[in-house]
Formats: sequence, C-alpha cells, structure tokens
Amino acid sequence: MLIPVILSGGAGTRLWPVSREGYPKPFMKLADGQSLLHKTYVRAAAVADAGEVLTVTNRDYYFMSKDELAGCRLSDMHGSFLLEPVGRNTAPAVAMAALHVAEKHGRDALMLVLAADHLIQDQPAFVQAVEQASALAEQNYLVTFGIVPDAPETGFGYIESGASLGAGLAVKRFVEKPSLETALGYLAAGTFLWNSGMFCFKAGVILDELAEHAADVMAGSLSCWMATNAKASQTEGMMEIPLGAFSSVPDISIDYAVMERSSKVAVVPAAIGWSDIGSWNAVSHLAVPDADNNRVQGEAIFVDCKNTYVQGAGRLVAAIGLEDVLVIDTPDALLVAHPDKAQDVRKVVAQLKQQNHDAYRLHRTVARPWGTYTVLEEGARFKMKRIVVKPGASLSLQMHHHRSEHWVVVSGMAKVVNGEREIFIRPNESTFIPAGVQHRLVNPGVIDCVMIEVQVGDYLGEDDIIRFDCIYGRG
Repeated sequence: MLIPVILSGGAGTRLWPVSREGYPKPFMKLADGQSLLHKTYVRAAAVADAGEVLTVTNRDYYFMSKDELAGCRLSDMHGSFLLEPVGRNTAPAVAMAALHVAEKHGRDALMLVLAADHLIQDQPAFVQAVEQASALAEQNYLVTFGIVPDAPETGFGYIESGASLGAGLAVKRFVEKPSLETALGYLAAGTFLWNSGMFCFKAGVILDELAEHAADVMAGSLSCWMATNAKASQTEGMMEIPLGAFSSVPDISIDYAVMERSSKVAVVPAAIGWSDIGSWNAVSHLAVPDADNNRVQGEAIFVDCKNTYVQGAGRLVAAIGLEDVLVIDTPDALLVAHPDKAQDVRKVVAQLKQQNHDAYRLHRTVARPWGTYTVLEEGARFKMKRIVVKPGASLSLQMHHHRSEHWVVVSGMAKVVNGEREIFIRPNESTFIPAGVQHRLVNPGVIDCVMIEVQVGDYLGEDDIIRFDCIYGRG
C-alpha cells in the first residue's frame, strides 16, 4: 500500500514576480497551462495504490490546492488535506503525515513523500524509481531519491552512495552545497548524487526513527496530532492543525532531523528529468530556444537579441539589443535581471516585504475560495474589480463601513442579498449596495458568474469587511 504525501509550502521567492506569498510556486502555470502542483498530483496518482493522496499545506492554500486536485480529474483518487497554521519545515510535516497514514492505513503502509514544486519530465523512469524505492522501504529502509548529476551544480546538496543494496545503494553521507571545485570532484567520482528531497518509507519506521533521533519533534508532533484529532473537521478529508500546538514543534528539516542521523538510509539513483525549478534560469530552460538562444513564454519579439528569456502575461513584449537578460512581465510588476543574478531575486522580495508592499504578497488577480477578483483600476476614492464566482460558490454575508459598491453582472447569474431584499441579477443588470448594508452574492448557475464591481469611499482596503456568515469558515 503506497500513499503519496505532497508537501506544498514555501513562497518561492526566487521566482517573483510570478510566485508570491498569496500565490506561491506550486501554483505557477508552465507553458502547457498546468501548474507544478497539478503535475505532482498526476505523477503521484500514477504510482498510488490506496486511492488516496495526502497534501500537507498551509491553510491559506487549501482551496487552491483542492481546485488543482479537482482539475486533474482523477476519478479514482481521494484527496486528504492536513492544513498547517504556520510553516514548521519538513520534519513536522512528515511526522504529522506519518501519524495520519499510520492511523488510517497502518504502520506498514508506505509513504511516498514528494515536493509540490518539482518538475519530473521522464514519467516511466519515475515509476521505475518508485518501484525500486518501495522494495527497499519494505525492508525497513528510509529511502531517498538521488538525482544522477549531469553538471557540477553548486546549488544542490549531495548524497554520497556506498554499497549495493539490490534495488538501491547504502548512503555514506549527506553533503551540503559544495564549491564549484568540490562539485567538479563529485561529478568525476561518480558516487555522488543530487539530494532531491523526495523519500519513501513505512509510516511506522519513520515515526520510530523520529522518536530515536528527533525526540522533541516526535513528542511535539504527537501532541499536536492528538489536538488535531480532538478538533478535527473531517469535511471532505480536511483536518486543520491547531496553531498553539503546532507552533511549539521544532522548526527543522527531515534531512537534519532524521536522514543524516539514521543508519537505515538508502538511496535510489534516478535519471528522471528532475528539476526543482529553483530560479528563472531553470524556468527559461523549459522553453525551446531560437537560433540565437532566445526563449519565450507568452508573446515576444526579439530584435538583435541573444541568450534572452522573456515571459509575459497578457501583452506583447518587444526586446531589442539584449544579451544575457531575463525579462519577467506581470500585470503589476516587471523583473529585469542578468541570469548570473537570478538567485538574488529573493533580495527584491525581502525589500518589498520590509516596505510592506502588496507586490510581495498578492497579484492583481487574487484567488479566493469562491473564485477570483482582479483589480482593474484604482484611484482616489474608487476601485474597479472584475469578480469571477464559481458555480455553486458564495461570497460571505458581509458589510463595509467606508465604501459603497455597485455590481454589474457581465455573464452568468447572481443571487444577491442586498439588505432586506433577495434578488436575481442577470447579464447587463446591476444592484447598488450602500455602505453599512449587509450583502452577499451566490452563483446559483452552472457557469461562472462574472461581474464588475465599482467601489467608492474614503477607505478601500480589503480589511474593511465585517463577515457575519461564511461557508468557508473565514472570520
């Protein structure tokens, strides 16, 4: 019995301005229109045999994750979600997942731990590697997947392999990110592999090893699991981890907590077309180059350019006389960088965060449990939004102190509560909601309801909202 466990966290700051705190790296769409998380779900479903995939993610990403899983149309796959109130690194996430799997499927059930933001391009080779890892895990090994290196990469940790174990190799040691000279030596030696951060083990074995090598993590996670079970809402397989209990669990990776300390660690060498998509350089290499090694995702024109990557969203980008440049264009932010400085994008995010600039958190289009809203224009005392409400979805029953709103339906149908009235609004019809009046919108149809909202008032911040009732549990 193999249960895929998807760890989906982190803001992906090196991939700003596409990846942001409110819309992190796993949800990034690649050129084929699929997100990294979507691809991970499909990949996991191909090797799962228990009908379940477990996602461990932040509670803020639950509805987006659920939508991604639903979009995969995996009719024989049930999704379960463990929702973290804060990030505590991979050791607590793995511990909580193992407690869930052990309780539901037994201690001998195998866990296949995958990152939500990796790309694997050779699916048959991945399936074969999982089969090899499963065979070792059945023998009570903690199995990691080592990527066969094709370059002296200094941005990855390494694993030194040892004696043969049949389906894999014993692990001699884990090595931190090396210098270029050291990485060249590792490549020449042929016994070093990139550390992928993917694992396979029995739920009971990883719990026992956590108890032996990271007792504080295990004790904190067990206490947290009991608190989670005590207040669990099993609605659609979703369990929220309590903030108080989880905040006390040590913040440490599974590598440091267990894998580097245990004597039961094995590695399966894997040539699976793996990439952690850790920078815009990695993203650019997914696009097909032209004769001058220019690459594009979106629409671009190159004139006298070489080694330039352009990614646009919704508008044409023209590049003239550029060489060795990354151009990432989004509706509200533009990144221009030299490829050698791609890792420094995180420094931009750090400055934005220090300034409390919205661009580190949100896109102009913002996902909500009921759909999305896009800020079209704003100025002194007004803001215009395009709002899309999914079929059957509902905005909360709410009220604003400082703004009035005018709703015009463009397509679909809206059932609106406006004060004491309940009305249906069809395309090219509207309603006006004064400040201080309770209101709600429900989409009763089978297609998206699209409307334009015009806000007018002295204060137009998103925090001017009083919720009286919300089907998504937001206060």
